[in-house]
Amino acid sequence: MSAALAASMRERTGRSLEEWVDLVHREGPDPLDQLAVRRWLKAVHGLPQNSQWAVGFAAAEAAGWVRPSADGYTDRLYAARSPQLRALHDAVVSLALALSSDAEAQGRSTYIPIVRKTQFVAVAPGPGGSLRVGFRYRTTVPDDVRLQPAKGFAQATHWVHLPADTDPESIADTLSELLAVAYAQNG
Repeated sequence: MSAALAASMRERTGRSLEEWVDLVHREGPDPLDQLAVRRWLKAVHGLPQNSQWAVGFAAAEAAGWVRPSADGYTDRLYAARSPQLRALHDAVVSLALALSSDAEAQGRSTYIPIVRKTQFVAVAPGPGGSLRVGFRYRTTVPDDVRLQPAKGFAQATHWVHLPADTDPESIADTLSELLAVAYAQNG
């Protein structure tokens, strides 16, 4: 997505990505503070959201920031949490990635999305020491009493919270069907 945005940036905004990055470094806030950069780009220059993100990332990278890998983001999410919760996370992500070679884990600061053409599942620490697994259903929702409507979590329409004491070996039995339906609806 960033490459496509960069290619059309001048046409859409009047400046190339490189020109925006130079402007941030000359006149904007600290380029390593990506939130401040995005807010500045919106308030001062009226840039749309996707352009704000592209410029923010590019300006931070030009200032020496290195985007963490999905594993790096995952390490940060679970650094202060129990090893059992990380084991559950890894089991869910492995099961989702095993659906097909076109599934990819990506990194975000508050959750790990698994993406096909669009995101179909998101995994993060949940409330009360649980693991939150969010599913994106576009048409039919599986009939499963554990599924609850999601409230503002990572494009998920429904979620399940797994207690920390869930056996990671049971994840395939527990979530396979839910993951397969979400995967099929987001391809």
